Amino acid sequence: MASIQKNPDRLDLEPKKFNMWIFIFTSFMFFAALTSGFIVYSGGKGHGLNVIMPSAFMYSTAVIIMSSGTLFLAQRAAKNMQVGVQQLYLWLTFLLGAAFFAIQVYGWYVLTYKMNVYLTDPNASRSFVYIFTGTHLLHIVAAILLLLSTLWGTYRSVPQVRNLYKMQMTSIFWHFLGIIWIYLYVFLLLNQN
Repeated sequence: MASIQKNPDRLDLEPKKFNMWIFIFTSFMFFAALTSGFIVYSGGKGHGLNVIMPSAFMYSTAVIIMSSGTLFLAQRAAKNMQVGVQQLYLWLTFLLGAAFFAIQVYGWYVLTYKMNVYLTDPNASRSFVYIFTGTHLLHIVAAILLLLSTLWGTYRSVPQVRNLYKMQMTSIFWHFLGIIWIYLYVFLLLNQN
């Protein structure tokens, strides 16, 4: 009890981490349900995707993998109490996250204006591409906000316990979204014809 009284910051962190894992699990189930819905719908005759995925999605995959690397380096710097290095890698992760977002939106542009694939397409299988990428982008926006909160904390000189906690929470969420995107991209590639 004495150690908790010395460091009250530790007191409320573990339940919040558990909440993050619950959120990760429910998000995973949500994306699993979406892909299951696609499989059920596209199993009917003539309901295949029949569209080649834009190369923008391949580039965004490379960007999100790089962002996981920069976030890993930021977390390592935080553990070594190298705040300046941590801030640098957090900024790089933010820029890569913004680039991922922009490339995905460009992918929508290619789908809509160059490939004539619409959200309201009569073949609902094609609509799933927008649903998959759109819901993932909503999660990316949340992750970018969490990342910015973590970055802001490094400029406010939060206690190291909180800094490491925020880095851990951000990393869990960010890496999860990277894994989900790779899953969705591979899923779309395997079902594009």
